[in-house]
Amino acid sequence: MINFNKLWKTKFNYSKIKREIKELNFNEINYSEYFIIDIRGRQEFMEGHLNGSINIPLFDLKRNISKYISNYNKKILVYCKSGIRSKKAVYILENLGYTNVYNLKGGLDNI
Repeated sequence: MINFNKLWKTKFNYSKIKREIKELNFNEINYSEYFIIDIRGRQEFMEGHLNGSINIPLFDLKRNISKYISNYNKKILVYCKSGIRSKKAVYILENLGYTNVYNLKGGLDNI
């Protein structure tokens, strides 16, 4: 059986992500400034999400982000339940060339 967690750990350098990631607290968000992406699964999104956010699950992010954002300097805020998956999303988006990507610190659990 494949251990997907192990694959993620070997693919991503978590110490690098933790050091370089830009994070915002919920009370710091100016909704009009950010394109907000919920990177949880569709079912999680349907159960509740931040107003004005769109749903692009983490596993679809790399393939679908260009459909929504063509400006690589656009401010993007990503979030998930706890902040773990959204940290991976920040790393993916930055590797694609997006320059203003922020993580919601602690995810929805921190609101």
